[in-house]
Amino acid sequence: MTGKGTKNIPANLLPYISKQYYHCYTPIEHAVWRFVMKQNHYFLKEIAHPAYVNGLRDSGIKTESIPKVDDMNTSLSKVGWGAVTIDGLIPGSAFYGFLANRLLPIATEIRNVQNIAYTPAPDMLHEAAGHAPILLDEAYREFVRKIGEMGAKALSSKEKAQVFMAVRHLTIVAEDPNSTPEQVKEAELNVTEARSKLQGLTEADKVSRLFWWTVEYGLIGELDNPKIYGAGLLSSVGESQSCLKDDVRKIPFSVEACISTPYDVTKPQPQLFVCKSFDDLVAAIDDFASTMAFRKGGTESLVQALQTDNTATICFSSGLQVTGTLADVLINDKTEAVYFKTKGPTALACNNQQLAGHGKETHRKGFGTPIGRLKGNIILEHCSMAQLKDLGIEVDKKVQLSFESGVLVEGTVKGILFSDTKPVIISFKDCQVAYKDQVLFEPAWGTFDMAVGASIDSVFAGAADPNAYFEWAENEELEEMMEHLEWNELENLYEEIRNLREGSVWNDESEAHLEEVLAILNERYPKEWLLRLEILELYKLHDANHQNVNAVMGKLQNTSWESSVKQMINRGLTLINCFEK
Repeated sequence: MTGKGTKNIPANLLPYISKQYYHCYTPIEHAVWRFVMKQNHYFLKEIAHPAYVNGLRDSGIKTESIPKVDDMNTSLSKVGWGAVTIDGLIPGSAFYGFLANRLLPIATEIRNVQNIAYTPAPDMLHEAAGHAPILLDEAYREFVRKIGEMGAKALSSKEKAQVFMAVRHLTIVAEDPNSTPEQVKEAELNVTEARSKLQGLTEADKVSRLFWWTVEYGLIGELDNPKIYGAGLLSSVGESQSCLKDDVRKIPFSVEACISTPYDVTKPQPQLFVCKSFDDLVAAIDDFASTMAFRKGGTESLVQALQTDNTATICFSSGLQVTGTLADVLINDKTEAVYFKTKGPTALACNNQQLAGHGKETHRKGFGTPIGRLKGNIILEHCSMAQLKDLGIEVDKKVQLSFESGVLVEGTVKGILFSDTKPVIISFKDCQVAYKDQVLFEPAWGTFDMAVGASIDSVFAGAADPNAYFEWAENEELEEMMEHLEWNELENLYEEIRNLREGSVWNDESEAHLEEVLAILNERYPKEWLLRLEILELYKLHDANHQNVNAVMGKLQNTSWESSVKQMINRGLTLINCFEK
């Protein structure tokens, strides 16, 4: 765990936090980091948004080695943000929840050499080199926080959860060097099959697409000369260059256009959206947020929450918040919700604080309540104690409450709970609740806690008071792994070159050592291109006319390399030649 500390993080997010075992990174992984970061510093300075270029310079993220997340947290804390380590791909609601709480979730894994240009799996290069630097820009990080809040509250569906699991499996398989092409293909087919079961776009889908085409793959500025600000592009050595070419369509940004455009995490994007400024982005998503259930409320939002079959919070106009999984919404002939009930553990809250005596243990089998005004256009939450008494709502008195919807509540008042002078819960004993000929609650079922509220003002995914609703026990710290893992021969060769590069002196012994590494490389690792680039860099730096230079160059420029590898080699050579000059 790193960042702001567990006390400041909602309980529902804590299970996704992991630990960065920094000493477990291999020399090859540090070399992958170094290669991409050197590429970013050189190639992105002219094509990335200045906020990223400046952030990369000011973030304190080093080029030579993978950063420690604690160091990144220190940098982000200067602007009111923090960093937490997570274990790979996590549910969208959790990812957005971190952002809403001004925390950058960082996957501590790093891509392998085979996927050095791009990987669909979250990794340190994507999070640290892609997301973190640009968060130092005030307008941009406010945009990210807002879209994080929207994503955390967005309603989804059961089918969407199945898609997440399929995508998560695909990212694991795609990054695993031992995966066969058949396994990757099967994982891709599973994603396609899961997506085929989706019907329409949920709020979560819309936010996901909006996030993808902005935070991950956004361009900014003029349509004919945009700059990159999306982290997916910034962390991709290949696509950061190709995305600005004419064969990638540039489309003026709009929320509607982004939402209507699906994306494929496994392939380069055929089109990108160009916004004019970060301020425009903030304004656009504010407008979009007004269409979401957490801002709209009402019957439509309740029905959306019902379809998620997951934890959601229903907020009444009185301020009462009901957190649970919706089981049913009763709708009248005017298509208005008149009653709803939850299933399983349910909790009641006000101002995002659970109410005493109304936690999951009290409402462990669910909660049901009418919605609306009493006959005579009476809004209960507007009533004072005296007005409630005039309506016959008084402790130990039997009362009959007739709602405009037709719901009838009959019972003896057991108690009235107020919040900020408003009645929010009226509890009954010996109570029966009915709608037309349908009995909704019977006296034998115990106490009926009726929510007070003329309307539903907001519905959102998750809990009103996560720390009270979600159970989380802090695990004992995992035992520290061994201080030094056993590296294989190739990893040791990378470490030797690293030590030579970082050594304080260069002499005949250094050069002899370099030749030894090169000899082993030529004998046993003919396809190892990244380490050869590092060796060539040392020769160019210390002895550009050495006889081995042409041999290494010849190997790297061999036409037998795969096109993707050839592209990386050429970019590495460009950088070496540039530094030589």
